[in-house]
Amino acid sequence: MNKLTKDSTIRLTNGTEIPVIGLGVWKAEDGAEVEAAIGHALDAGYRLIDTAMIYGNEEGVGNAIRNSGVPREDIFVTTKLWNEDQGYENALRAIDTSLGLLGLDYVDLYLIHWPGAGNIWSGKALNKREETWKAMEEIHASGKAKAIGVSNYTVRHLEEMKKYAKIKPAVNQVEFHPFLYQEELLAYCKDAGIALEAYSPLARGEKLADPRVTEIAKKYGKSNAQVFIRWGLQHGCIVIPKSVREARIKENIDVFDFEISPEDMKAIDALNENLHITWDPSTIE
Repeated sequence: MNKLTKDSTIRLTNGTEIPVIGLGVWKAEDGAEVEAAIGHALDAGYRLIDTAMIYGNEEGVGNAIRNSGVPREDIFVTTKLWNEDQGYENALRAIDTSLGLLGLDYVDLYLIHWPGAGNIWSGKALNKREETWKAMEEIHASGKAKAIGVSNYTVRHLEEMKKYAKIKPAVNQVEFHPFLYQEELLAYCKDAGIALEAYSPLARGEKLADPRVTEIAKKYGKSNAQVFIRWGLQHGCIVIPKSVREARIKENIDVFDFEISPEDMKAIDALNENLHITWDPSTIE
């Protein structure tokens, strides 16, 4: 494995380079909070910012990018199509809405947020994946998104895409952390040339104090959170921890001066409990 640095990237199927670490802004309030968080992140060396229509902070993300002094072409911006906006015509409208809020001509990556349309939590999710992906391919062709992909897709959903996709997804963004080590999905995506992007890489803090992680972290002189992030990176994932706190934002990117040994990687792998902190997409038909 080449030595990872904060400037390391992964080449996507379309040739676009995506940074291996980024800032997630879920739950960051639009306006001052998200703008400050992104400012801290860019100062610390992050160059990937991950937002979504449903987060309600695309406008603040765009303002932060414009006010940062960092050239637009040096920042990789991801946003996502929400469930209620799935469907061919809806998706074509939704990207224009997101670009308008962001104040950008294009995003670097546009993702379908979940494999189900409508209210997926009601147990009555609709399958609009094929027509939505057709719109995504047109969005890519138009230049409004340099790369397109999916989020929360299982192997079954990705296999289904082979029937209708002319362009395969460049990225699959999923919940991925030591207590939800999706080994089969990771292997599938690697074989298919789909980059796996890990959200909630810290399991939203629910497992950070695990004594087995603490023991490993002490060995490297790092925090438990840094071990979680480094573990994801060493599995070849793009990792997008979220925070609005300057100290935590800096801590989360300070993971490139150590390497977890193969033995400790296996020990961390073994922590897997198939623990979904967020919604389990395998329930979506």
